[in-house]
Amino acid sequence: MFGRLGLETARIPHVDRQGLLWLGRGKLHVHEGSLLFDAATGPRFEAGRYQIPFQNLSLILLEPGATVSHDALRLMARHGVGMIAVGEEGVRLYSAPPQGPGDSALARRHATLWAEGAQSRIQVARQMYAWRFGEETPDKRDIAILRGIEGAHMRTAYERIARQYSVTWRGRRYDRANPNAADLPNQAINHAATAIEGAAEVAVAAVGAIPALGFIHEDSANAFCLDIADLYRTEVTLPVAFGAVKECQRNPKLDIERQVRKQAAQAFRQHKLIPAMIDRIKELFNAHDGGGDS
Repeated sequence: MFGRLGLETARIPHVDRQGLLWLGRGKLHVHEGSLLFDAATGPRFEAGRYQIPFQNLSLILLEPGATVSHDALRLMARHGVGMIAVGEEGVRLYSAPPQGPGDSALARRHATLWAEGAQSRIQVARQMYAWRFGEETPDKRDIAILRGIEGAHMRTAYERIARQYSVTWRGRRYDRANPNAADLPNQAINHAATAIEGAAEVAVAAVGAIPALGFIHEDSANAFCLDIADLYRTEVTLPVAFGAVKECQRNPKLDIERQVRKQAAQAFRQHKLIPAMIDRIKELFNAHDGGGDS
């Protein structure tokens, strides 16, 4: 079997690019100047050899089971195609060689909004809170007030979603020094949050935004990734966490971290999470590319 990998498989468009391409369970290599992927049967491809239209891609994401040759890396670098290694459906970001849309427009817009001062950062934060909660937040000058409003919303969300999954909820408790001491629901939320952060890292890397310049989170070197991950806390993180707890309660032999990863990968696929994150980042910085997802 030899075919050209159709652009319908590429996920996300960028300015003057067609998108991202996810490859797992196979070998990426070069033969006679062509970039080829020898795929095993998996969720994305039937077994066979596929020619990769690398000139139309911005980023190739290697999922578990994929290997890449030195010649393939050299060919992608020559044509400005980035590559990162990720967990299944982007639940982890393992490496980030040079990547992105090929220009610095979005990064410069990000830096400008962040550097213009506290009021500019609060306006961006208010937009993110409005997306999360479906309503405008008060026009306050203190980010602490907005975080307080967020806390009230989230307490309600924890209780509501726990009830949906028939999970007993005793409140959010997390000891960073001893995370395994938490009860099962809190452990699951921690694992789910890590998975969502991995997806956000992929999205931020793909568009060339600046991970450290957060608008709600501040101290972490990954602050902006945490901002983006939190946009999906109610929609994705908590359902994944409480869904995993429910499965582990049915079958106590299941490992909670492994179950969370499994359900996170399914949720990422269902929600097309990383494409959605990229769309949100572009919207946040007024950096639309004028196209839709491939």
